[in-house]
Amino acid sequence: MEMPKSNYQIMKGQMAKRFLRYNQEQMTEKFQLPCDEEYIYVTFVSSLYRINRKTGEIQVQEPETKDWRQTDYNEAMSIYDVLCDSKPDCHLSGKFVSLNSLKGTVFSSGTVGNIFQKYTGFFDDKTKELARACEKLGGIPEQVGDISYRLEIFPFLPAVFQFWYSDEEFPAMLKFMWDENILDYVHYETIFFMMSHVLYRLENEIRKQEI
Repeated sequence: MEMPKSNYQIMKGQMAKRFLRYNQEQMTEKFQLPCDEEYIYVTFVSSLYRINRKTGEIQVQEPETKDWRQTDYNEAMSIYDVLCDSKPDCHLSGKFVSLNSLKGTVFSSGTVGNIFQKYTGFFDDKTKELARACEKLGGIPEQVGDISYRLEIFPFLPAVFQFWYSDEEFPAMLKFMWDENILDYVHYETIFFMMSHVLYRLENEIRKQEI
């Protein structure tokens, strides 16, 4: 008996069909993406993805086995959004800001920490492990925070991940800094999909170290 599709699967299917309505040549040229007759390839948080040019379906390559698997919701929606809905003239400002500093948004500075509380608790007291996990994702060390790395979300779209460990006075805190022009690349809600995926990847890399 076939299981009913979840809302996430339905949304992914709808976005795959929507992807096919866009000019793929313009996409590949805009972001300098490699492609062949069957697939468009893009790197997202240090992993290689391919988009089927006939079906719009996205797969990710497992680094250990080189096998391809279906993407989860956060991965797929992040890729579809930047390829389909980024502005034609999108470009980086070179200035990193917090979400609550983005123009035209209303945002509470504590929201990210509250949403991702489980990760904040998991990362606390894992100084070396978290640093190694950031480096596994290709991170480049930054200055602000107990742990701070610049990460390539996409090769053309960086972010800065920052983490402060808890002490006697303050709880642990995590923060992402984004290019000031991030909303020219993705919708506001997609930023949360991308943050969720980065944190998921960091947790997985730390758990691998614990085996």
